[in-house]
Amino acid sequence: MHTRPWILTALLTALPPLAACGDTSGPGPDPDPAEPITDLPRALTSVESELVSASNQFGFDLLREVVAREDGPNVVLSPLSASIALGMTLNGAGGSTYEAMQQTLGYAGLTQTEINTAYKNLTELLVGLDPDVDFHVANSLWADEGFPFETPFMETVSESFAAPARTLDLQGPGAADQINAWVNEETNGYIPTLLGQVDPELVMLLVNAIYFESSWALEFDPDETVPAPFETEGGSEVEVQLMTMRDPQISWGRGDGFMAAELPYGGGAFSMLVLLPDPTNSARDLAAGLTADRVSEIPQAFREGGLGRFALPRFRLSYGTSLNDPLSAMGMEVAFDPISSDFTRMSADAPLFIDDVRQKTFIEVDEVGTRAAAATSVGVGITSVPPDFIVDRPFVFLLRERLSGTVLFAGVVSNPTVEE
Repeated sequence: MHTRPWILTALLTALPPLAACGDTSGPGPDPDPAEPITDLPRALTSVESELVSASNQFGFDLLREVVAREDGPNVVLSPLSASIALGMTLNGAGGSTYEAMQQTLGYAGLTQTEINTAYKNLTELLVGLDPDVDFHVANSLWADEGFPFETPFMETVSESFAAPARTLDLQGPGAADQINAWVNEETNGYIPTLLGQVDPELVMLLVNAIYFESSWALEFDPDETVPAPFETEGGSEVEVQLMTMRDPQISWGRGDGFMAAELPYGGGAFSMLVLLPDPTNSARDLAAGLTADRVSEIPQAFREGGLGRFALPRFRLSYGTSLNDPLSAMGMEVAFDPISSDFTRMSADAPLFIDDVRQKTFIEVDEVGTRAAAATSVGVGITSVPPDFIVDRPFVFLLRERLSGTVLFAGVVSNPTVEE
């Protein structure tokens, strides 16, 4: 089966839109010329293909929702990291909560076993795909000590996602430091702090970390990098360092309202797809309109070479955001509802809900290549028991006009059965 490398690429993070999980790494970049990779080692199963397609669409939906809420100039997401962290959490959901999460992630029609197996097998397939790419995925589960989590849930997540289960005092003074140290190590120091502090309501954190580093298959010549103006979204100009290739032998083409070019890494299995909207369009609108089907059609119009120059700004970005509102808008609202959520497969003894889905990302693009990292945490909280208000003893009442505060009637009721 011949598979184009761009299918396995996440647009904004230069990471595959779906890889499975595990604490695994590919070898570091090789100084020798990379051997071109034109095929996967094996054909994807039908479930794996469906999972890849679903993950792509989830990523574009998430990008659209975050961009709509972001006032800052840049957005950098890792749909892969978010889908893995939520995929782990899905194993603890039940009822309508499971259905909402499954639908939002795009996995409707797939069983939990199929989802977990596809994640696990794709790890083995993709992590070591290109020996010239350092691609690393790691997962962990942090459970509050003494909390009654279901053993099947813990065992399934640990096995399917290679996520070792750790118990600790999540409200203890060193909990956040311990989790941050793990994330820092797994992202090669590019995400040093994922959590500022642990929410007092949390009883579990499911964390994913990914790291990607590779040289371009066709590197930019640093001597060709020059300062140049860059027009911002607001119309003002800033000066950037513009990396330039002359007569580049890269794939490129035109789409509806944009130009596209593909920059391969290493042996070509991974790449960055750059979409440049026409001057009359905006990057935000272009991002908001992306779908898995639309992106799959872009390379069909590609040609090889034929450009006089290709230029890309050198950039280094860090980004962090809560994904609660975007995921709720995408259909997962019930999972965040302390009253309606169902995570009985995670713990049958306590009412749980997703308290916060948080992601931090980093990407650096220069003449040599790209380094990118992301970490996503899903914080699971215990629903506080709502207080009862039972009027079973003498009480006072006030009948008032609330806008002016005027009290019209006031009384004390010591025996509501006595009429006079």
